[in-house]
This record gives sequence, C-alpha cells and structure tokens, in this order.
Amino acid sequence: MPALARLIRIGLAAGTAATLITGLATSAQAATGAIRYFDVNQQGFRIDNPPDNVCFNLQARADEIDNETNKTVRIYLNADCVTRVTDVPPGGARSHIGGPRSVRVLP
Repeated sequence: MPALARLIRIGLAAGTAATLITGLATSAQAATGAIRYFDVNQQGFRIDNPPDNVCFNLQARADEIDNETNKTVRIYLNADCVTRVTDVPPGGARSHIGGPRSVRVLP
C-alpha cells in the first residue's frame, strides 16, 4: 500500500504542476500585430505581437511610431518607460515627438 500511496502523490504533484504551468502560460496577454518605428533616417524597426504591460526599449530614437496592433501603445521619452509622452490608439501613428526611447502596450 505505501507504494500505491507514493504513486498517487507523485501523480497529484505532476497534475498540479501541469495545471499551474498551463494556467500561467495562458494568463499572459499580447497585442496582435506590430509596433513599427522609424529613426530620423527612415530606417525601420518592428516589435511583433508585443505582450501587455512590458516595457520595450527601442533600438534607436524614434522619429515616427506606427501602432499596427489591436491595443493602445504608450510612448515614453526615456528608456525603461520613464517620462510618458503620449498614447497611440490601435491603427494610429505619431511622429516628431522628441525621439522617444521606449514603448509599452496597455492591457
């Protein structure tokens, strides 16, 4: 009987772990689409399907930011999402706003 009890405990532990992993994996939300941005030389960059509420430092200061996602994107002047500049609704764009360095998708 002790061997059977041990197997049941192992099975329950494995089931609980699988449930937690699945639950955590599905709880993260992401925008569908891309945030596209261009530097002053019109070199383009993109962030595809960005997760909600995660700060993205841009590879270059953006002269234009196009929100091609299904969620609002918040633009920040500094790296690490410091000093909010403006919000861009889905399908919107902003340009010539001081060379922002980071963005975040709002949940």
